[in-house]
Amino acid sequence: MKFIHVAVGVVKRNDTFFICKRSQSQHQGGLWEFPGGKVEANETVEQALSRELKEEIDITVLSSYSLLSIKHEYSDKNVHLDVHIVDKFDGEPIGNENQLSCWVNHSQLDNLAFPEANKAIIEALKLAF
Repeated sequence: MKFIHVAVGVVKRNDTFFICKRSQSQHQGGLWEFPGGKVEANETVEQALSRELKEEIDITVLSSYSLLSIKHEYSDKNVHLDVHIVDKFDGEPIGNENQLSCWVNHSQLDNLAFPEANKAIIEALKLAF
């Protein structure tokens, strides 16, 4: 089974979080997610997070800290999500890959469809903030 290590950024501004909608052609397509991407060989989670957030939502990470680590098994792959709160950044997040994106608050997170692995992130955010 395929294994993917992913750096996930919970981009936070005041009481809101920036989320993106996965394209229909992607794994878990059509669902909302916190931005991020694969950790490449010889890359730290922090390096991957900075690279992926620049590529995906056009921000430069200035400060982040670990929120949690999740291991989840889908039917076709295993994922390891290293989730970081991005609390300081340069730029204004946008869907740089033409994906839908928006700022949401805690209560809105419960009303949106996320991949199964992201549900632990939402629960952790409720406890942390």
